[in-house]
This record gives sequence, C-alpha cells and structure tokens, in this order.
Amino acid sequence: MTFFDEDEVLHSLLASWTDVDEPDALTRAAGGRACLRVDDLVRLRALVDEVRGTLRQRKAVKTNTPHK
Repeated sequence: MTFFDEDEVLHSLLASWTDVDEPDALTRAAGGRACLRVDDLVRLRALVDEVRGTLRQRKAVKTNTPHK
C-alpha cells in the first residue's frame, strides 16, 4: 500500500499492516490476540538489523575521521 503524507512525500507499508485487505487465515485464527504475523516480525527484525548496521558504520566513520 502506498500513500502520500501531508508534505506530499510518498510512503509505503504492507497492506497486511492495515485494514485494506480481508484478514488472512492466521489473523482470523488469532482472534485479535496477535497484532503482527510471524512474517511481518521477521521483516521488521531484518529492517532493524539493517538500520543498526548503517548507524554503526556511520559512527565508525565519524570516530575514525581525523579532525582538522
């Protein structure tokens, strides 16, 4: 699913994170007890790991750059 925010910047997110589509079988079986599917959690973990890696790289470059 994609949408524009108030600044006209395009964003996207999984349709399964919204109420756009009908709930899948797992969501129906969970009866509202689970807000995220396992696949969504795995993707979220990968994203967090990617962001952490990027932040570590930036920090390493910053601390290893000589000051003038």
